Amino acid sequence: MPFRLRPHQPEPAAAPNEAQKNLERPSAQDIYEQVANNARQELGRSSVALAISGLAGGIFMGLSGLGNAIVIALLTTPGAAPTNATLFIAKMFYPLGFIVVILGRSQLFTENTLYPVALVLAEKKHFWKTMRLWGVVLPSNVLGALAFAAIAGLTGALRADMVSALAQLGVEALHHPAQTIFWSGVMGGWIIATVAWLVSGSHSITGSVMIIWMLAFVVGLGNFAHCIAASGEILTAVLTGHASLTAFLSWLGLAVAGNICGGVGMVTLLEYGQVIYGKDAESEALPPEPEAPTSTSVTK
Repeated sequence: MPFRLRPHQPEPAAAPNEAQKNLERPSAQDIYEQVANNARQELGRSSVALAISGLAGGIFMGLSGLGNAIVIALLTTPGAAPTNATLFIAKMFYPLGFIVVILGRSQLFTENTLYPVALVLAEKKHFWKTMRLWGVVLPSNVLGALAFAAIAGLTGALRADMVSALAQLGVEALHHPAQTIFWSGVMGGWIIATVAWLVSGSHSITGSVMIIWMLAFVVGLGNFAHCIAASGEILTAVLTGHASLTAFLSWLGLAVAGNICGGVGMVTLLEYGQVIYGKDAESEALPPEPEAPTSTSVTK
């Protein structure tokens, strides 16, 4: 039997004594419905709107590499390799791009391995709209990353040591076997799609920021391949002559494939299955134990 979303109804204003109830943790069903509603909004946008938003998303994602490069350049002696402590501190700034893009509602390809796919699993008629969205957002994200790389690497906006650090990050991303790039992309796609799922269930901006920062920090710390975040770094290396365009395109194909497998396979299917086969946790919850009757004895 096909799964059907519960009809959306406007929520009545909460009474003062119900304020605590609104802070309860949302069920998987609640989060899934929010994810599906987000997907409907994105799939309904025109290709031009998606492209502009995707271009902005690709540029903003450059903040992840930029934060890394600035810290490495400031804390590393010229001619020396950055220490593990320096790299750890630098990775604390890796989530910047994700925070700006996700909270600013710009299009990010790896987020779209969750939202529309989760909707397609329930309503297959949206498959081709999802393919259209992917076909617009991914190239526009990469074009935005190229724009960031051109500004960072060719205009003199950054100090030479910062440009060098940014390009070096790109070179290091390329110097991995194909198998490593793919499977690290699976890990990266899984984590970022998990971010999108959890943010959909968050009650506050502060909570969303903490979720994005903690999980994206893990992506950066583990050097897991992310097809957009690392594109700005690698394209900076390409534009400054430290890497070839062919190497970038080969890396991009592997990273995109890994991100798709991670986002679709390890999150969307699992979370969708949790909702479909788990149904509504509230309706299936075990009833509370009845209170034992109290007996009062009167002694005369």
